[in-house]
Amino acid sequence: MKDKPLSAQKMNGAESLVHTLLANGVDVCFTNPGTSEMHFVAALDHIPGMRSVLALQEGVATGAADGYYRMVGKPASTLLHLGPGLANGLSNLHNAKKAGSGVVNIVGEHASTHIELDAPLTSDIEGIARPVSHWVRSSASSETVGTDAAEAVQAAMIAPGQIATLILPSDTAWNSGGVAQDAIELFAPAPFDQSQLAQAVDALDGPETLLLLGAVP
Repeated sequence: MKDKPLSAQKMNGAESLVHTLLANGVDVCFTNPGTSEMHFVAALDHIPGMRSVLALQEGVATGAADGYYRMVGKPASTLLHLGPGLANGLSNLHNAKKAGSGVVNIVGEHASTHIELDAPLTSDIEGIARPVSHWVRSSASSETVGTDAAEAVQAAMIAPGQIATLILPSDTAWNSGGVAQDAIELFAPAPFDQSQLAQAVDALDGPETLLLLGAVP
């Protein structure tokens, strides 16, 4: 008997997230999770195809994701514990953003019913993420997690590479109703302007020429 298509399978939000990442070419996750992310950890464990790499500090996870993109040319994901965990990884996300690396950050959040209790690790995760991210979103329900994940990968793959941060409240991970998304269409890079090539040749045609190579801002 053939397996049911993903769109017909019953799953929770965390499972739809892992399936969607895999469908969109993200098959490595550098993790430093906590209790709020346990349903995503469980999905990483029982869904084949995702390589989960445990890092002992969040800066290691974000730095590894940056290096992975520079070597492989496609984004990895990270899994970080709430706002403080994201904050611990900010320095290497800053470096990744400046380098034009593509990274998909998955950041856990307290369940919506728990936010009002203002637990010690409650924080403004979106506010922490914005300075080092090109794209930030907090999933509203288990039904939207798959779509959010696909769009996060799409954002991370915008040339030369971008930082996408998806915030995953615990209840959107454990609730049923998750829907995995197939591969999403990537944004095509802008066409090359041939006239700029001629200008570059003219500019470099001389004995005293300095060429600086780097990402386009």
